[in-house]
Amino acid sequence: MMMEAAAGEATVHGMQAEPAAPDWPRLGQGELDALARELPVLLGASRPLWHSPRPFSAAARVQTAHGEFFVKRHDARVRDVASLEEEHRFLGHLRAQALAVPRVVPGRSGATAIAMAGWTYEVHELAAGVDLYRDAHSWTPVRGAHHARALGRALAQLHLAAAGYQAPARLPRPLLASFDIVGAADLAASLDRFVNARPAVAAYLGASGWRDRMLGALGPAHARLRPLLPALAPCWVHNDWHASNVFWTDRSAQAQVQSVIDFGLSNLGVAVADLATALERNTIAWLELDEQAAAGAGAGGVGSAPLAQALLDGYCGVRPLDSTERQALLPLLALAHVEYALSEVDYFHGVVGNAFNASLAYHKFLLGHVQWFAGRHGREYLAALRRWLRGAGTQTSVPA
Repeated sequence: MMMEAAAGEATVHGMQAEPAAPDWPRLGQGELDALARELPVLLGASRPLWHSPRPFSAAARVQTAHGEFFVKRHDARVRDVASLEEEHRFLGHLRAQALAVPRVVPGRSGATAIAMAGWTYEVHELAAGVDLYRDAHSWTPVRGAHHARALGRALAQLHLAAAGYQAPARLPRPLLASFDIVGAADLAASLDRFVNARPAVAAYLGASGWRDRMLGALGPAHARLRPLLPALAPCWVHNDWHASNVFWTDRSAQAQVQSVIDFGLSNLGVAVADLATALERNTIAWLELDEQAAAGAGAGGVGSAPLAQALLDGYCGVRPLDSTERQALLPLLALAHVEYALSEVDYFHGVVGNAFNASLAYHKFLLGHVQWFAGRHGREYLAALRRWLRGAGTQTSVPA
């Protein structure tokens, strides 16, 4: 199918603070018209009202004769029909539990994921609320303690709603979070399995000595986590909990979360690892590390313990952490981005052929983040959270 927008005519969020050229062409009128043959809600579609700046797919808010809808197009190598259906079944469960998530619109056949001309499409009803963080990068800290506390409460509500959902872990695909390495007792064996199941990751790492380097970087945190793993109950989780993946009640500093979007990384995991990801996404300004270094400042002071404590306060007010989860949270924080960073390598090396971004994902976002937590600023951030966990708990022991 001919696409009506060239890839170079707009920018999207990049892997660093600067905008980047997109990997995928924008959604165009011709493909919306073709898609409407299977999805009648798109009949009479005008040109998209707004194009999402998120980089790994093409998505837009579209006005049609039936109202406004959110249309998303994926390269089939990244998300095929079966993969999207995994996400949609989880969304269906959450809706049945009265969690506010957008409805996925089925086509004439009843399918909610549509394959067409090498792409895979999904159409959602609009989420309820205000898209307050629409233009925020996924590593932009939340705007204040009230929003952080609201995010914590909403994540806890999602975890309660997800309880009882029974589905296996998703199959290996690019751009997918998982708990396969961090959640395994044998770190070396789980690393080997993960890499061997993804030929593009194995090809990128090659004979670089990656195994010893990763075991050295991940080993200390994983050693603290390992004895706790059997007591962590598996459940499906969001895996990308950021202020930009929820809609808000209003634009004020006191706004609450009204609905939840973007379950593209959702998978089988554990609730406390999802909470660690939320802290890592919303309370550490990772993209400022380069700016601090360029300015000659002491790079590393990018973590906000007050925001993290507010998010934890909101979460634990709805779903208190048990003793094991309290002990697991801090080592999980250091390991929060490991598996998704390797999945980004899978995408950049295996799908779009971007060697620079593949290197960023591995060296900076995987190894660099783990090393930050081991450094002075990371240790100070973790120490503040440790104090909060001890103070908020009763007799829970949180290891030093």
